[in-house]
Amino acid sequence: MHETFADRADAAHRLASALRDLEIEAPIVLGIPRGGVVLSAIIAQDLGCEQGVVVARKLRAPRQPELAIGAVTPDGALCLDEELAQSSGADERYLAEEKAHQIAEARRRERIFGRFAHPNLADRTAIVVDDGLATGATAVAALRSLRNRHPARLIFAVPIGSPYAIDLLRSEADDILCLIIDSRFHSVGQYYDDFHPVTDDEVMELLGLTTN
Repeated sequence: MHETFADRADAAHRLASALRDLEIEAPIVLGIPRGGVVLSAIIAQDLGCEQGVVVARKLRAPRQPELAIGAVTPDGALCLDEELAQSSGADERYLAEEKAHQIAEARRRERIFGRFAHPNLADRTAIVVDDGLATGATAVAALRSLRNRHPARLIFAVPIGSPYAIDLLRSEADDILCLIIDSRFHSVGQYYDDFHPVTDDEVMELLGLTTN
């Protein structure tokens, strides 16, 4: 049996406790929608710091929309598994179209999040949060996008991650805080007793934004 979290709130409080031990001065906590925002909202409250959002969208494999071959952000920061893309049949034309589609969707979502998506990160410590790391593609794209905004320090914090994904992030983040790294990792959901899908409305409510 492996260690589990009751739900995302439980994971968030435990991450916040571990982050508090790092004694970071005035950080900003940025969640990756959707699940990551549940954690980042609680962590920001626990630490008494500012929160924000960093949008990253998965790039889908041809005819296999559930298979992520990479990820992209609104400003075009990209993480692509070239081997997987090739084996899935994603040629240059497909990749260009899928990337353009996901960038447009990411920009639409970013506009909805307003000021939360555009905090000033210059010379600040930014803590990027998600509810779990499987392939790591979304996290890598998010970190690359944020790096362009010149934070003093870029930390990635996550409750559970696969060894592969954690290794992938080592060259992207200045520090990684992961509570569970499990060589038997199969899916993020196996580490939560409650891992229900998070809706856009929940994310908006957590950020104190109104929905039309």
